[in-house]
Order: sequence, then structure tokens, then C-alpha cells
Amino acid sequence: MTPPKEEIKPPYSNRLAGESSPYLLQHAHNPVDWYPWGEEAFEKALREDKPVLVSIGYAACHWCHVMERESFEDPEVASIMNEHFVNIKVDREERPDVDHIYMDAVQAMSGSGGWPLNVFLTPDKRPFYGGTYFPPRRAFNRASWREVLVSLSQAYKGSREEVEQQARNLTEHLQVSNAFGTALAGSGVEGVKIDVAVKNIFKAADREWGGFGRAPKFPQTFTISFLLRHAHSSGDKASLAQALLSLDKMIQGGIYDQAGGGFARYSTDTEWLAPHFEKMLYDNALLVSVLSEAFQLTGKMVYGEVIEETLRFVERELMHPGGGFYSALDADSEGEEGKFYVWDHAEAVDLLGEDAALFCRYFDITPQGNWEGHSILRVKTPLEDFALASGIEQEELRAVIERGKAKLMQVRAGRIRPQLDDKVLLGWNALMNTAYSKAYAATGDPHYKEVAERNMKFLLSAFEGEGGLMLHTWKEGRAKHPAFLDDYGCLIAALLELAQVTADYSYLDRASALTDTVLAHFADEQSPFLFYTHKGQNDVLIRKKEIYDGATPSGNALMAANLHRLSMYYDKAEWRERAGAMVASLADVVVKYPTSFGLWLGLLSEMIDGATEIAILGKEWKNYLEKILRMYISHKLAMASENPLPKYPLLADKAQSSEILIYLCKNYACRQPVTTIQDLVSLLQHK
Repeated sequence: MTPPKEEIKPPYSNRLAGESSPYLLQHAHNPVDWYPWGEEAFEKALREDKPVLVSIGYAACHWCHVMERESFEDPEVASIMNEHFVNIKVDREERPDVDHIYMDAVQAMSGSGGWPLNVFLTPDKRPFYGGTYFPPRRAFNRASWREVLVSLSQAYKGSREEVEQQARNLTEHLQVSNAFGTALAGSGVEGVKIDVAVKNIFKAADREWGGFGRAPKFPQTFTISFLLRHAHSSGDKASLAQALLSLDKMIQGGIYDQAGGGFARYSTDTEWLAPHFEKMLYDNALLVSVLSEAFQLTGKMVYGEVIEETLRFVERELMHPGGGFYSALDADSEGEEGKFYVWDHAEAVDLLGEDAALFCRYFDITPQGNWEGHSILRVKTPLEDFALASGIEQEELRAVIERGKAKLMQVRAGRIRPQLDDKVLLGWNALMNTAYSKAYAATGDPHYKEVAERNMKFLLSAFEGEGGLMLHTWKEGRAKHPAFLDDYGCLIAALLELAQVTADYSYLDRASALTDTVLAHFADEQSPFLFYTHKGQNDVLIRKKEIYDGATPSGNALMAANLHRLSMYYDKAEWRERAGAMVASLADVVVKYPTSFGLWLGLLSEMIDGATEIAILGKEWKNYLEKILRMYISHKLAMASENPLPKYPLLADKAQSSEILIYLCKNYACRQPVTTIQDLVSLLQHK
């Protein structure tokens, strides 16, 4: 029986009050008796023979906030939950391993997934029912949350064998789908037709607005990066055009914060106008990385400008004083999605004065608005064309834009800000570290290299655990939770990129040592693939293996690329063979579904084309390394030193020079050295 409402009295405080995750803390004063993920909750469920509700979300999730307001803050709903269930709240960014398992289960049940993710378990962690958002009253062809709770409570008590059978079936499904490492036997790398993958990418390509697939549209940076590489190596103009169209339309759209820099997570429409307004660290990292590649390849100044604006936003709003980066900014402020970012026409006109007409026309600020009665800043006509059509000089237009942006940002600074998710995640920080290294390589701005080195120093210190293992999340001086495979994969990749741009090979050696750690703790004895969780972690139902590249790269794709690269740096056959086996077993599916395997596709093309190895030796190595880093060279691996370094095969056994010698190599077989960048370019054109 549900207790009467007057027996439940605020203020409430539950077990989440002692957590550090901003998402968990958002729920710390719900009347729901929330537990964090841990054995205490499951022991209670076993002792009291109750089903477990695991509710998963993240701090920047709009519909998570909605469900909290509608249901989890309602004392009557909370009393039902507390009486009939043991309730666990999970931050998916803090425990992605838990999220992956139960998202797979819900997708198997319903065919779709998302957040909030609400899944019901037996006390031994086996799922038997789940879904995403449930409304407080029956709507959208969905049962109400109360109906779900009552129905499942009755089923658990009265139809227990059916519940147990569903739990067995779902658990078996999770185990079978996770056994792909032994079942897959692809045709191998030899004979793979990259052109077929390109054709399959273009089947999903939006030729008008850029990107891939229908709305909602995500950036898909791995696919764009692959198209840039393919265009450069093959001369395919269509691939280059689609890659640049995708970047240009995002840069011009509302998914990009035209006033303050930085990208939102995805667009709700095909034109990139209306984003879900949350800004995630990882999206901005991946977009800066691919924009850096586009800037190297094309020299288009707009890419350099967006890199600068985005990293300025990151440092202004997402940087911890110690050198780490926070996770995200919420989509909502004052209970409204996007309120912090949108503008009313009258407000803009009053603010901008004599610049208002031109500024508003350029950024599509209109009296009727372009989104829910307000205006999201976007660029419908590129600056050069707009200036020409308006009969003004480009520099004059630029001055109007800059003055207007400064005024908007001054007003925005006085608005109530979206909530900051201030936890610091190892993998996402490593992605941003790579972005800074790539931005330095593309622009030559030493500030970016300095930020990358400072951040790496922070990561290697703050996240270090016992026995050489790393930890996953850090806040207020304390790191916790064992690092996952993608944390290690991102960190090793960042160390490799930092080693290349600094020629400090202590980073390379650290990457090698961490790779040994990964193979010792994450390897699957039955396949070349790696588990998501390390072998000492026993608090999840199964050890999953992730291979799909989603919004972030999969840990297996990252580690395959890292092993391949490290095998070249150290001439280590077993690493080369493991990377080759991973790619070979997936080659067919990568070609067939390339937009789901973007990072894998880039690695597959590198294995087919071969890396471009460049060794730079002599007193002038720093100057020449910087110039070579600025160049777009597909699958580039550059090393530099004043003198030969026997430890690294690419820098060993080379002639010494008082000035400079540049070697172009493949599989350690090097051409005769040259002494100028022009000569290197000539060799690259005829390789």
C-alpha cells in the first residue's frame, strides 16, 4: 500500500549526497531513496527480495531533467519506488560500462535506446525490462511511469518465473552478442576495396547540407577525417567536397556557437540549425582535430578561425585551474533548453545600434525568429559572398561581426548560465589533448602545445592508481573508478600525438608502457580484441567488448590504431600482428557499414596504403619539424632529433649532419635524404 503523502516530508536527502558526480548530486535531494551503483544496493535487494531499478543519465541530458521534475521529485511516485524497488542512479559518463550493458539490453527489448535509460534488474543484476523516458501520465503511446512501476512490481511478485525467464533470455543475448571476437572471420585486409566503403558512405551522405544520414545529425568526425585522407591519397574530388561541405555547414549552422565558439552535441534538423544545446568536451575535441586536418589540407582561414574560437571557449568555460578539462555544459538554463544561447530581434537591435541591421541579416536574427520564436545565430551566406552582395568590404563586415559578438557575449555573461558538469574524465581529456596537439601542428601556435603538455602532466599525475593502473574520473583532488579501455586508448593516442609534435620521446615510452598494461589486463584470450573493463573489476554482469565508433571512438579501434603505430615506432611484430588481426576480422563489416566504423576505416586505409614515415636529423630539426607538421600528409609518422637515436628504428643508423637531413621512409626503407622542404614535397609527389 502506498503511504499517505503527508508521511513523506521534505527536505529530503538520500545516499547520493556523498557522491562527486554532478548528475548524481542533482538527485541527492529527491524523495526517491537513491543508491549509487554498488554492492550495498544489490545486497539490500537480495535481502528484501525486491527488483532493482537502475536509472541512467548524465548531467547535460535534457530529458533526464524532465523526468526528474515530473516523477523523481514527486513524493507519491517516490513512495511507490521506495516501497517496491531498490533504486540506483548511475552517471553514464562515470560508469559507461554499466550503461553499455543495459543499453544493449533495452535496445534488444525495444529496438531503440537513449537517455534517461531506466532498466529493471533481478537482485543478481540480470535485466528483465527497460525503456527510456516515461511520462508522468500516459502519453506519446507510452505507459505512465506509475503504471510501469505498479505493473512490474506485481509481475515480480505474481509472475516470478516469467520475470526470471526474461532475465535469462536477455542475459544470454548479451553474452552471445559479446562473443563476436571468436565468431568473426573476415576476409582480411588483402583485397579490400576502399572504394566500396566510399560508395557506402555516399549512400548516407547529405549532398546539400553536409553530414550523413537524416536528422538528428551528429558530426561524424571519423568519417569526415577518412574522406579527407582518401581525397588526398586518391585525388577523389567528391570525397573532398563532401568532407568540406560537412564542416562548412556545421560551422555556419546553429550547432556552432557563432557568438562564443564551440559546438553543441548534435543538430535536431538537417540544416544544422537547431542543436540540442549541451556542449560536450569530446565533441569539441574531435571537431578541432578534424578541422586541424582540413586546415592543413586546404589552408582555408575559416578553419583556423574556428579552431581558435573553439579552443578559446574550451579554456574559458571548460578548463580546470590545474590543467584538466571539465566534461560538459547543460542544454538548459532557468528550466528552458537553449535559453542561454538564443536572441530576440528587438533585444539584438537595441544592443547593436547602427550595426544591428547588417549583423542581424548576416546571422539570421529576425522578428519572427528561426526557432520557437527566438533566433539561433547562423550564417546562411558565407562571409565573402555576403560582403559582395551587400556592397561592403570584407574587412568592414568582419569588424561589424566582431563588435557585435563582443556585445552579445557581454550581455550573455549576465545571463543565468547552464550547469557545468565539472567532473574530469581521463578519456575525454585525452581526446582534447590530441586536439590541442593537432591544432598546434596545423597552426604553429605554441600556446596549443603548451596547453597539451600541461594537460598531459596533469593526467599522468591525477589519474594514476595503484600498480600502474589508471583511474577514470577525477574531481576536487580525488580520482576514482578503474579506467576503461577507451580511457587507455585515448590516453595512449594522445601520448603518440604529443610525442610527434614535441619530439619528446618520453611520451612515446609512456605510451608503450601503458600498452603493456592494457594487454596484461584487458586482453581476451579467445580473440585479438580487448574487453572494456579490466580483469580485476567484478561489479558488472558481463565484460563487454566494444567495437562500434559512436560519438566517441571505440576502445578496440583506438587500441588497434595505437598498436599499429607503436609497432612502427619500436618495430614490434607482435603488436603489428595483433592490430592486423583485429582489423582483418572486421574488414568486411567496416567496408559495408563505414559510418559506424569510421576510425577502423581510417586504420584499414593506412594498413593498405602504408604510413608515410619521415625522419628529420640535424641541428635545425625543430624548424623543419614545425614546417613538416604544418603539411597535410596522409598517415604521417614524423620523428626528429639532432642525432641518431638507436632506441627508435626510424632514427637509428642514419647519417649525421651539421644542418639538416630529411628522410622519407616506408617500412624503415628510406630514400636518399634531402635537405629542403621543396625536395621532400617532390619525393612525396612521386612516392
